[in-house]
Amino acid sequence: MPKTPKNTMKKDFLLAPSILAANFAHLEKDVQMINESKADWLHIDIMDGVFVPNISFGMMLCKPINKICKKPLDIHLMIEKPERYLAEFATLAPYMLTVHVEACTHLHRIIQQIKAFGIRVGVALNPHTSVSLLEEVITEIDMVCVMSVNPGFGGQKFIQNTYSKIRKLKTLITENHSKALIQVDGGVHLENIPLLLEAGADVLVAGSAIFGAKNPLKTMEDMKNQEL
Repeated sequence: MPKTPKNTMKKDFLLAPSILAANFAHLEKDVQMINESKADWLHIDIMDGVFVPNISFGMMLCKPINKICKKPLDIHLMIEKPERYLAEFATLAPYMLTVHVEACTHLHRIIQQIKAFGIRVGVALNPHTSVSLLEEVITEIDMVCVMSVNPGFGGQKFIQNTYSKIRKLKTLITENHSKALIQVDGGVHLENIPLLLEAGADVLVAGSAIFGAKNPLKTMEDMKNQEL
């Protein structure tokens, strides 16, 4: 377990609540709550039951969420052959559209396709996937999503090796003069936010820690106020 940073300072970062952890019976209410919060983006996980062992939702649910949500959409495609659906998701005009390196046979081509829609590109890495696989595209993308749990289900335990992986990724970004942000997705909570920021994270996705809290609005405010 990494040591808690000793220096106390505040680092700006983006908070992206994951709607996957919301109450689907009151989804509009939860989206409106995010609208009123200190959150920066709304994170939407699209799961196909093939790339990950779960099915979440598709365009039929994303369209009404997009109409209600006032925050920029951060769409995470956890699906096989994402190129089949890029044009459809582009109609939502998301701020960021993320694909998995493991799901893309021709990653560079898909990056260029997303860019052609005028949308920022994110590339996600599963816990077992090496940062080195991004060496040839790190200057072409806007964000790297580091999965800190195995994708497919919310509420999983944070994988401790993530801190080391973030540092390796930060080095790769710096050495290549890339402007890519580092996003961490999975197991994020109040206690580990300072460590994630110290390691180099720029965007934090949190699901259960927000929607499972007694006071989600206060929890998001407390998250944004965390210090190193």
